[in-house]
Amino acid sequence: MSHIREPRRIPPPLRLGIFIAEKVTGKRMEPARILSWHPKAAVSSGVLEALVSHKEKGISKRLLQLVRMQVSVMVNCSFCIDMNGKEFEKQGITTEEVEALQGRRKLEEVPSFSRRERVALQYTRELTSTPAVGNGTTIRRMKRHFDEKQFVVIVSTIAQVNYWARLIKGLGVPPAGFRPDCSL
Repeated sequence: MSHIREPRRIPPPLRLGIFIAEKVTGKRMEPARILSWHPKAAVSSGVLEALVSHKEKGISKRLLQLVRMQVSVMVNCSFCIDMNGKEFEKQGITTEEVEALQGRRKLEEVPSFSRRERVALQYTRELTSTPAVGNGTTIRRMKRHFDEKQFVVIVSTIAQVNYWARLIKGLGVPPAGFRPDCSL
């Protein structure tokens, strides 16, 4: 159960957005419902979500999925782990790779990660840590593996998932049931 309940009356434009989100996900989207207490927060969060890349030329869906999951695990957001982990199998993410995202294995010890995935995950870890770090070596590696647009897509994905994870943790929203095994 979340820290606060959703409002009894949700403004019609927000109800439409929630209806669409729930239709797309097939789940009750409690974060959107709770954000209805403050329509500006609900609308701005919806716009942010609409702008995130789930596919981009030159970046695999798998890489973006790994980045989203790395943030979700680091911030310890069970709702985010549940939602972002729903397509592991479809993206070919292995148990060994999940263990690396959880910090139980080093990224370098997992041969199935590509070089690009390793550097993107390292940068994700640096930007998600507190305080956020911009290691010059990692940035140079990112620039070797990704062009400017891809760099922006990866960094904005990291920032977007951090936003949602911290918002959802702050509201105390539990997992929505995308995966039966979404334990931390």
